[in-house]
Amino acid sequence: MAESPVQLGLVGDAQGWHLNDLARAAQARGHRVVTISWAELCSQLTTGEEQLGPAAAMTCDALVIRGMPRGGLEEVVFRMNAIARLEAAGRLVVNSGRSLEIAIDKYLTTARLVDNGLPVPRTVVTQKTDEIRATWHHFDGDMVAKPLFGSCGRGLARLASEADLEAYLEQLPSESPAYLQEFVPHPSGDIRILLVGERAFAIRRRSDEWRTNVSLGGTAERLQPTAEMLNLARRAAAAAGTLIAGVDLLPAADGRLLVLEVNAVPGWKAVAAACETDIAAEVVSLFERTTA
Repeated sequence: MAESPVQLGLVGDAQGWHLNDLARAAQARGHRVVTISWAELCSQLTTGEEQLGPAAAMTCDALVIRGMPRGGLEEVVFRMNAIARLEAAGRLVVNSGRSLEIAIDKYLTTARLVDNGLPVPRTVVTQKTDEIRATWHHFDGDMVAKPLFGSCGRGLARLASEADLEAYLEQLPSESPAYLQEFVPHPSGDIRILLVGERAFAIRRRSDEWRTNVSLGGTAERLQPTAEMLNLARRAAAAAGTLIAGVDLLPAADGRLLVLEVNAVPGWKAVAAACETDIAAEVVSLFERTTA
């Protein structure tokens, strides 16, 4: 049992596996748990005063974000602003609204990584068809197109032939931003380092195809990270401003070790299983230390 029980708000889908895993771990430590859906966030404004809702959010010592807000532009912008206002009102929110905004946007994440001197694959973001074609040739006819917003390998396309390129362009909405990266051969798989505050848990992911996501059929094994891997992961998380992060590293066949992305709402099923660790309990322990 925790010495000083707290009230922990879990923001996300009440049916989500990770949210329920956190609730289990928190309640086992004697903490009170409140589940808050994105749709419950609200605000009442009068001259000189704001009352944020739901009321349960304002009674929480800390809020954990599990999942990203869904919906159209207005829904997403309001919900992210509401999270920021809860932070401004004194709630501890993990991860912070600003770090969520950075990490959900692959372009902004990569730009922040570059600003901080971290090694990344060659990347182009453009809205013009002729520049997409030029980039494909510049990347020797082999590149990966990714949605700016997305996770778990969804929406990724490897363009390794002119037919692949033309098929991609045909379905791309006019003037839609294209996030393009050189394809980097990685025969030894890739690496996910899950950071929970100062603690790190690492796995190597492998697959029969170029995408290694466990959600897409890849396998995971526990990895003892090197000092270089840990340094890159911690610097990447700091660049995004995350307290909890899933940092993906790519050991390239040519010897480079690259940072692919920073996930501010990382899953941990595969990490927990491979590392034989109760990650949800680690997250709860982090909140105990942070709110003490």
